[in-house]
Amino acid sequence: MNNQIKNKWDEYYSSNIKRPPSPSEVLYFNQHLLPVKGNALDLACGYGSNAICLAMNGLNVSAWDISKIALEKLSLRSKEYDFIINCEIRDVLQQPPEPDTFDIIVVSKFLDRKLIKHICRAIKPNGLIFYQTFIQDRIKKLGPENPNYQLNKNELLDFFEDWKLIFYKEEGMTGDLSRGFRNQAMIISQKI
Repeated sequence: MNNQIKNKWDEYYSSNIKRPPSPSEVLYFNQHLLPVKGNALDLACGYGSNAICLAMNGLNVSAWDISKIALEKLSLRSKEYDFIINCEIRDVLQQPPEPDTFDIIVVSKFLDRKLIKHICRAIKPNGLIFYQTFIQDRIKKLGPENPNYQLNKNELLDFFEDWKLIFYKEEGMTGDLSRGFRNQAMIISQKI
């Protein structure tokens, strides 16, 4: 495990955040698309708001992150809700998900292109990906500064081009920049 990266994220999640963030928009506003049962993964889960949302929908949830601190906080939150979430300290780049193991994978505010093929293989046939992360064509300097961790135009569509597209949104710099969904792209696709 890369200790420098682990330490960076442990320090980040040690900060005194009064209220955990909400689930990602791509999941929160599209919960009706989730199956009634199945195995779900919140990959690079951070505070685990997506994991909590998945558990609220009755799914068997795993949450992976490189930060022990983030997972400890998620474990405490899941106990408050009386949910069982399988929290695992895991460097997903060194230990990507195994093939055909999940019905749902949620990825939010995380991008490493080398991991995409593993994510695609890990989702079972008819399973869903819910993916939302930062784009290069953004109006605010939110998220990573390094363009290697920002999506190019329509790149999420390319990642899942052979899948059934359910939903896609990427507004970028089009139209009235004071309104709308900016700075990120989101996709929901189903593995065929």
